[in-house]
Amino acid sequence: MMFTFFCMSIIIFLVIDLPEGDFATAKIAELQSLGQTVDPKMIEILRETYGLDKPILVRYWDWFSGLMTGDLGMSLSTQEPVWDTIKTRLPVTLLLMSAVLVFMFVTAIPIGIYSALRPYSIGDYFGTIIGFLGMATPNFVMAIIAILIGYEYFDTVITGLNSDEYLGQPMSWGKFWDSVQRSWVFILVLGTSGMATIIRKVRANLMEEINKPYVTTARAKGLSERELTMKYPVRLALIPIAATIGWKLPVLLGADIIVSQVMNMPTMGTLMLQALEKQDMVLAGDILLIMGGLTIIGTLISDLLLRLIDPRIRAGA
Repeated sequence: MMFTFFCMSIIIFLVIDLPEGDFATAKIAELQSLGQTVDPKMIEILRETYGLDKPILVRYWDWFSGLMTGDLGMSLSTQEPVWDTIKTRLPVTLLLMSAVLVFMFVTAIPIGIYSALRPYSIGDYFGTIIGFLGMATPNFVMAIIAILIGYEYFDTVITGLNSDEYLGQPMSWGKFWDSVQRSWVFILVLGTSGMATIIRKVRANLMEEINKPYVTTARAKGLSERELTMKYPVRLALIPIAATIGWKLPVLLGADIIVSQVMNMPTMGTLMLQALEKQDMVLAGDILLIMGGLTIIGTLISDLLLRLIDPRIRAGA
C-alpha cells in the first residue's frame, strides 16, 4: 500500500504540473480580467515567492516530504494551511460517499438476486429498466431534474447541505437531522448511477451458479430452496462484487465533482474544482492524494471481504 501510495503521488504531481502555465500566470490572468495593469516582472516575482521557479524534482520532494511529516503545505490561492481548508469538507465527503455506497449495494444486490431467481419476470424487467436509466442518464442531469421537481411540485429548495437557519451554526442534533433530510437526494442521484452494473453482475453470476451440478445435488438431498440459495450460490455470486468496492470510490468521487457543484454541496469535489481552476497545485494535489488513499483503503476492504466471503482464500487455496 505504501509503495502504491508513493507511485500515486508521483503521477498526481506530474499530471497537475502538465498544463501550460502555473499559479502565477493564472493569478496574473485573473488580475488582467479585472482590468488591472500588470507588470510582466510580477510573474517572475510570484513564481519565486511560491517556489514555482524551482526544478520539478525539488518541488515534488518539498511537497512529498511535507506530506510524510503530516504537513499538507500552504494553499497558493487562499494562503492558508491546506488542512484548515479541507478539514470541514473531508468528514462531510466521507459520510456522503459511505451513504452512497451503502445505498448502492443494499439496493442493487437484492434486486440482482431477485432478477436471477425470477428471470424475465415483470420484476426482473422493472429492475433492469431502473438500473439502465440510472446508468445512461448523466448524474448532473438527474440532479437538475430533482432540483426542478422539488421546486415546482414541493415548493422546496433541495440544494445545499443545510438550511439557511443552520448556516454558520455549530453542529447540533437539529443541524445533523437537517443535513440528513437535505442530503438524501444527493445520495439517490449518485447511487442510482452505479446500481445497474451491480444488478447485472449479481444477476449473471447467480444465474450461472444456480445451474451448476452442486446446486442440483443439494436440492436433491432435500435442502430448502432458501437455505440452498443463500448458503452457496449467493456467496459465490457476490465475490466479484466484493472485489470491485475499491474501484467504486474513485468513480463516486469523480461524479461528486459535478453533482456537488450543481447541488451546492460542501464536499471535496467542489474544492478540487476550484483548486484546478486556479492552478493551485498544492491544494489540488493534496485532495487527489487523499482520494487516491481512499481508493487504496477501499481495495484493502475488498481484499478483507473476499477473505470473509470465500473460504478458499482463508484456506490458502
